[in-house]
Amino acid sequence: MLSVKNIHQYYGGSHILRDVSFEAHPGHITVLLGRNGVGKTTLLKSLMGLVPIRSGSIAFDGQPIQKKTPYERARAGMGFVPQGREIFARLTVEENLRMGLAYRSGSTPIPPELYELFPVLKQMLHRRGGDLSGGQQQQLAIARALAPGPKLLILDEPTEGIQPSIIKDIGRALRMLATEGWKGQKMAIVLCEQYYDFAEELADHYVVMERGEVIARGQGKDMQAQGVRQLVAI
Repeated sequence: MLSVKNIHQYYGGSHILRDVSFEAHPGHITVLLGRNGVGKTTLLKSLMGLVPIRSGSIAFDGQPIQKKTPYERARAGMGFVPQGREIFARLTVEENLRMGLAYRSGSTPIPPELYELFPVLKQMLHRRGGDLSGGQQQQLAIARALAPGPKLLILDEPTEGIQPSIIKDIGRALRMLATEGWKGQKMAIVLCEQYYDFAEELADHYVVMERGEVIARGQGKDMQAQGVRQLVAI
């Protein structure tokens, strides 16, 4: 679904991403790990076209996208949940969800499956996004990204500042999206995460970054044996 090959990215004279390569497959969760400041968020923004890459290639669903705009990538089927959620605080939950459908016809309904995945959103449909708790806002941000039916979901630190009960709900939702699929198709998920136990529990594959480059990769079931926790410990 996603193939990243040998990408490099710079901010000014700083070499931020160094020859980064990895893949994400339908039905699997690929977890991106690393200490703060190693380039994880920059990598995710590069995947979405929010920052340009200097060299290398990014292919989505078999097509090169490194020159595509963010909205073209979204229309192709890439969903993004940014760090900090970035919901619209003054809009209602329903209006936030409709923003996820902005490039569709105005008559396109909000998928009812979103309310099955996150029941609290239906209960708070007419409440302003800014009045929700941090965990509820995160569920809203994920639902907004899911509304148009993406093939790939990219999440940046979804557990940041969230209570444990909602972390478990988000974990169950992500596993269901990968294994059972969304709107009839299995989804590829790329998860950037600082909470190691959450990442290890969900990972089908892992990628560890340090100083802008990949230093380790493998299958999720091997993370403990391969000492991944020590690689990312602060």
